Amino acid sequence: MSPDSFGSDVIPGTVTVPLAEEERHREGALRDLFARFWGTATREPRVVYDAFVSGSPLADAVTFDTVDEDGVRGWWLRPQDAEVRRAILFLHGGGYVQGTATAYRGFVSQVASRAGVAALAIDYPLAPEATLPAAPNAALAAWDWLIGQGYERIAVVGDSAGGGLSLVTLANLARRNDGPAPIAGVVFSPWTDLTLSGSSMSDPARQDPLIDREYLQDCARKYVGTFDAGDPLASPLLGDLRGLPPLLIQVGTDERLLDDATRYAARANEAGVPVRLEVWEGLHHVFQLDVAHLDSSRRALDRAAAFLRRAFAS
Repeated sequence: MSPDSFGSDVIPGTVTVPLAEEERHREGALRDLFARFWGTATREPRVVYDAFVSGSPLADAVTFDTVDEDGVRGWWLRPQDAEVRRAILFLHGGGYVQGTATAYRGFVSQVASRAGVAALAIDYPLAPEATLPAAPNAALAAWDWLIGQGYERIAVVGDSAGGGLSLVTLANLARRNDGPAPIAGVVFSPWTDLTLSGSSMSDPARQDPLIDREYLQDCARKYVGTFDAGDPLASPLLGDLRGLPPLLIQVGTDERLLDDATRYAARANEAGVPVRLEVWEGLHHVFQLDVAHLDSSRRALDRAAAFLRRAFAS
């Protein structure tokens, strides 16, 4: 099956990307590296997570500057010759309990460089110190700040929990009747259902080397606070998807969150949202982080950037 062949008639716009044999060997070696890293990690979990994520190298010819203004904190990642008045709002992963914009600078620079658009990666309040609706409110505040800075065309991008938060943010913005609307959303391995009802969450055939059901269950409990896990602010899968901009969703077949991605794509399609779902065979959670190790990671980011460039040009 070619990388652009359709893998499903159930969700129009689904693309299945096969894993070449040599890439399968690299994926196996990378999983061994993951096992050694996590098996020997002794520091505080948030420090360990940041060390893991920061393995994504900084892209060439991208400058980075801190932002700490009007309650918005994070980093600007600006490629040379970036288009003016265009921006990516990036929301990081980490199960809503860990992750920082600082640790994600390398990964976000890879997205920004390929798309030719400056990206603002923000820090949002983490659980359990902060619970719903703190993170969605912070994402909306960052959006409003970008608008106030004169950015007129903005895409929202995120990975894992940040992918879920990106979809929550897009849904919140779709309910607004004033100001510019998002031009697109791109999410990598999004966590869309904090009730953990997807069949892949418990499927023994899924060999996700990075996250398991117990971890996600603990993160969800800490994050939702007094809210129900099925509230659309927590689980965008269960919300109103009408009016969203064009979406690209990328996910690996070995993920616990596989069904979070495929079910969201199906619901988005039913709601009339232009959605492209890419299912990458044999790959792990947010494999796009591993640009230094996998050709699949680089190809996936190239495809995501092409999607963003088309959206910004339209």
